[in-house]
Amino acid sequence: MSTLAARAPGRPAPSPDLAPDAAPRIVIVGAGPAGVRAAQAVVSAGLRPTVVDEGQRDGGQIYRRQPDGFQRPYAKLYGAEASKAESLHKDFAALRAHIDYRPDTLAWNVTAGELHVVRAGEPDTLPYDALLLCPGATDRLMPVPGWQHAGCYSLGGAQIALKAQACAIGSQVVFLGSGPLLYLVASQYVQAGARVAAVLDTAPTVKSWKALSGMLARPLLALRGLGLIRSLRAAGVPVLQGVTPLNIEGDSVRGVQAATVRTDRGLERRFECDAVGLGWHLRAETQLADLARCDFYFEPITRQWLPRIDADGRSSTRGVYLAGDGTRILGADGAEAAGRLAALAALADLHHAAGKAAHLQQAPALRGQLARLDRFRQGLAHAFPWPHAQAAALPDTAVVCRCESVTVGELRRCVTELDSQELNRAKAFSRVGMGRCQGRFCGHAAAEIVAQACGIPVEQVGRMRSQAPVKPLMMNTREVQP
Repeated sequence: MSTLAARAPGRPAPSPDLAPDAAPRIVIVGAGPAGVRAAQAVVSAGLRPTVVDEGQRDGGQIYRRQPDGFQRPYAKLYGAEASKAESLHKDFAALRAHIDYRPDTLAWNVTAGELHVVRAGEPDTLPYDALLLCPGATDRLMPVPGWQHAGCYSLGGAQIALKAQACAIGSQVVFLGSGPLLYLVASQYVQAGARVAAVLDTAPTVKSWKALSGMLARPLLALRGLGLIRSLRAAGVPVLQGVTPLNIEGDSVRGVQAATVRTDRGLERRFECDAVGLGWHLRAETQLADLARCDFYFEPITRQWLPRIDADGRSSTRGVYLAGDGTRILGADGAEAAGRLAALAALADLHHAAGKAAHLQQAPALRGQLARLDRFRQGLAHAFPWPHAQAAALPDTAVVCRCESVTVGELRRCVTELDSQELNRAKAFSRVGMGRCQGRFCGHAAAEIVAQACGIPVEQVGRMRSQAPVKPLMMNTREVQP
């Protein structure tokens, strides 16, 4: 049985009730690959969707646009994906006149039939008949002793600096973590002329058969990844695999100064640097799906909770559809296919004639494409595993929650002294995950720490519940006249 089929929540939720002859109100969150292709499918069916985009321009993170006035060529910004990025940007430009596009707009809450947004401090409520959530993904991070020092960034943050601001995060950068993004960002820094001190990968050098067989679902992409590693080494960048992070040296005045790891042969290696880019693959942005009361399930291979969908992107909540990396990490190609499929499923459920015909015709091929990409995703999960044992082995003095300065020792004390064997109970006592990032940076590691302290499987610890607003809001402070 395919993974996609196994995730089906059962009988699809009934379609929303529409007034006779009323055009369905379709709201799409996100203007990355999934959101753009979803909007394209809706427009092709003759409807005008609302597209809510937290970014200033379309493209999402992977195809993030450069600011106005910058003239860097597509090949320099996006490498092998340049033609896909340019195609997506051009297609969205053609859609602009046919959609209600709302850039710089944060979707901060979902209630029954309504999406709540804010832009420049001005709130708005968007009623919907179908809500397509395409929020993308963020870095999955593992605490390292010293990661609270200035100069520690996520891989995504390092990439944003390069793409959107044309600058590096430091003059001598170490990239530490695991997953394809680790090598991609490091390669982009080398291409831009930045000095990369080292690339340090926690994944084992020798890959399992499950990893290799899964990655054979997309052999050209796997070879491209190997090419990135070769190009880094050819550029003189030390690339170490199978490492164990020990600490990031630094202080409150000078910030990061060095990163130290233990190699797979037991040797300690220290790399001087003034910045560190951290990331262990990606985590789906699931907060809005959680607020929409969608069902979740625990996926053992990646050790995380994900929203449950059927093969077309329907969630367990009536009228809510999920697509792209906000559901599972299938990359840009998978996001484009999933976005289109979810939009067509929504149109079919709304009994829209043109949409229903398009869904009937296109859905089988799109499902097949997503099933193949999901095999590749599983291969990557085996090749670049989440190092949960690393979280369990963190010293008590290490900071786990950077926003609230919560240490590992404080979190363990909540377990041993306050009987916090459930993650949200530990959150209430320790404040872990209560800061600006709302647990995006620390949530997964915190769950591993609690599970280790309790001596129970991490899925029994539960998941950190989402609360509105999903991100800090800009408040309108204008004086209200009586």
